[in-house]
Amino acid sequence: MKELRDYSPAKKALQVNLDDSIYGTFAEIGAGQEVARHFFQAGRASHTIAKTISAYDMTFSDEIYGKENRYVSEGRLHKMLDHEFTLLQERLQAKRGTETRFFAFADTVATASQAEGISKSHGWMGIRFQARPGGAPNDIVLHLKLWDRFRLQQQEALGTLGVNLIHMAFFPSDKPEERITALIDALSTKRIEVNMIRFNGPDLRHLDNRLLSLELVKQQLTEAVLFAPNGEVLHASDALFRQSVLVQRGTYRPVTKSDVGIIEKVQAQFQKHPLMGGKPVKVLFEITINSISGQSSLISDEDFLHRIDALAAMGYEVLLSNFRLFYQMKYFLRECTNQAIGIVVGASLLEKMFDENFYQELPGGILEGMSRMFDEKTRVFVFPHRTATTCATAQIFHPAAHLEHLYQHLFINGWIADVLNCEDVDTSIHSSDVRAMLESGNPKWKTLVPDKVRQLIEERQIFGFRP
Repeated sequence: MKELRDYSPAKKALQVNLDDSIYGTFAEIGAGQEVARHFFQAGRASHTIAKTISAYDMTFSDEIYGKENRYVSEGRLHKMLDHEFTLLQERLQAKRGTETRFFAFADTVATASQAEGISKSHGWMGIRFQARPGGAPNDIVLHLKLWDRFRLQQQEALGTLGVNLIHMAFFPSDKPEERITALIDALSTKRIEVNMIRFNGPDLRHLDNRLLSLELVKQQLTEAVLFAPNGEVLHASDALFRQSVLVQRGTYRPVTKSDVGIIEKVQAQFQKHPLMGGKPVKVLFEITINSISGQSSLISDEDFLHRIDALAAMGYEVLLSNFRLFYQMKYFLRECTNQAIGIVVGASLLEKMFDENFYQELPGGILEGMSRMFDEKTRVFVFPHRTATTCATAQIFHPAAHLEHLYQHLFINGWIADVLNCEDVDTSIHSSDVRAMLESGNPKWKTLVPDKVRQLIEERQIFGFRP
């Protein structure tokens, strides 16, 4: 859990109020005026607040901002920001536009008392602001989940997060990672989760949203973030909503022809599976920063971006996570979709999957781990692991003797299944071999990666390549 920092919302709100160049509107739907309240209580609110509004009734909200399919959605948030910022400038630009940095803050949030460890309280929050008087507007938009059990506590956390966001927009740190840290000042990750954030605008152009999203994972503000092939940061629950998902974990430093060949062949078989009914499947490549081997913690942020870019060049979405174990990844995906989930693993990983040491944190041990891993719409697909003398598959794998019946139950009933034969794909190509060739100048590496990845490596000189 991330530790508390001694930056109270009262101090931050007062610092904003004391700056006479900052002036704007607060529009909050769903959880009251939780953010604006801090600025009223701090003093000198009249120097900061042009208007507050809480269009709680759906009819009023539709009349003001226009209709949206869902009230707690990114689309609704952008309509709120558009409307309020435009109105602010129309009415006040001539009077004080040369000396004022206008802003519009908005949130649309659903709160509800809930059982411990289960959260249905979530929302969208954002600010549109000028970094200087007369400047073009910038946007910071985020999605949040509230983990406190009771509605009043959730509202308090929401208010603090909103103050942190506004303060961070106008008083930013020079270090991008500290902008993420500032979001949760006077809070903790036990109370709030920020699982998507985007910075856009001329004064934020130097910030890389992918790196900032990586910071969300590194600082434990969320468990995973999703990237589109064009590099855009996606909200996973929206992007995967009611989608069947096929996910393959790997290091992908860089992605190889083997990696692509495996997922393409498994995808073709998965779409024929009875669970699918011929429906399309969304393919994800997952990279964890918290691998069992511990190697990921030694890798730079830039290296993660290079891997994301290489996969994006192939047109794939990338899930960047801090999951150590597969059941954690599956639980995250199940929160996003109620459709079929296929998890692709190599036969060499079955031994770790059935190592009881990895499930000691669970009261029910490996049995609880397996119950979290599998449900009626989740399957594990195993591709073969070939060595110079053998070819390992799920069929010939045997865990420790006392776990044999558990494994056979899963295998015989199709929860774990072989999907490829040893001749179907060359699994002897490894990313580590490609990197060794890149670093030594062996041109054979060019034959082991897809053409688009080869071009990217040569153009950017990444993964140790030097011309």
